[in-house]
Amino acid sequence: MMMNMNPHKFMYLSILMMSTLFSISTNSWINMWIGMEINLISFIPLMLNTANSLTSESMMKYFLIQSLSSLNFMYIILFKNLFNNWFSIHWFNNLMLIIMNLTLMMKMGAAPFHFWYPKVMKGLNWMNCFILSTWQKIIPLMILSYCMIKQLMYMTIILSTVLGSIMGLNQTNLKMIITYSSITHIGWLISANLINYNLTLIYLLNYMFLSYLLMMFFNYTNIFHLMQIFSSKMSFFMKTFILINFISLGGIPPFMGFIPKWLVINYFINNSMNFIIFIMIMMTLLNLFYYLRIFFSSMMINSFDMKWIKIKINKFYTILLMAYTSISSLIMISFIFQLI
Repeated sequence: MMMNMNPHKFMYLSILMMSTLFSISTNSWINMWIGMEINLISFIPLMLNTANSLTSESMMKYFLIQSLSSLNFMYIILFKNLFNNWFSIHWFNNLMLIIMNLTLMMKMGAAPFHFWYPKVMKGLNWMNCFILSTWQKIIPLMILSYCMIKQLMYMTIILSTVLGSIMGLNQTNLKMIITYSSITHIGWLISANLINYNLTLIYLLNYMFLSYLLMMFFNYTNIFHLMQIFSSKMSFFMKTFILINFISLGGIPPFMGFIPKWLVINYFINNSMNFIIFIMIMMTLLNLFYYLRIFFSSMMINSFDMKWIKIKINKFYTILLMAYTSISSLIMISFIFQLI
């Protein structure tokens, strides 16, 4: 993917990564805000795609939402510097923290501020969908770990898992399925963030890896809709590859996606937060329902050859080699518990 990228987009991608690293490595609120702005400015050119008429609309929506969120974030920082004495007042300090939490939730696309997220994702190509659903969550999650209000986060966790799962049920567009699945995973990421930052990092890296495999597969095969999977002449091996990665993303043992979810479940049960984790598990089962629907429907329907399947054998086998590591999570156990 990198080798086919033009120099300008490669430059913007490099700036995007460096701005993220800059934001998560600084201890200054102003520098965090600067890093977020550089991150936004570098991602906008990556979204540009003249072949898709929805891209301009997605770019504008993304820019407006992120600009509004960054503006709120900057105002809170200025208030803190100019009216530092006011922050000693309990109710005012809580109000500013609530606004900052809501601002960061909007930047991530967490429920109930997810309204912009599906509309933006719909107009992007698969590579940009991957960046938006994974990499662009790093800065808000890191900042949120410094200032989160737990009661507000519990509400966000429940809303994100419930809305993400229910709204993904009737979707037939693969981008929308990935989008609402991503909203559900935001709930799990925030749950991991409540425990410690190491677990958040493990969950995010795990989610990034599995999402990359799926989205690059759909990119190489030029698939965007469920009906394309149903009616395409894919081999059983290719369809099994999709199944393995989807159920790993859903957190079924012994696959790779199970370990981070298990650690979150274990923590919540040990801390007597049974109601929240019950809702999260039930909603994840709904996610698994539409993951498995993709696979079983494609197996039962007679397939025939279609022109949209554009795949090069060398690229496909590269993806398959990467996919073997998602089959089992046992190789992760030896070092994960050293990080928690």
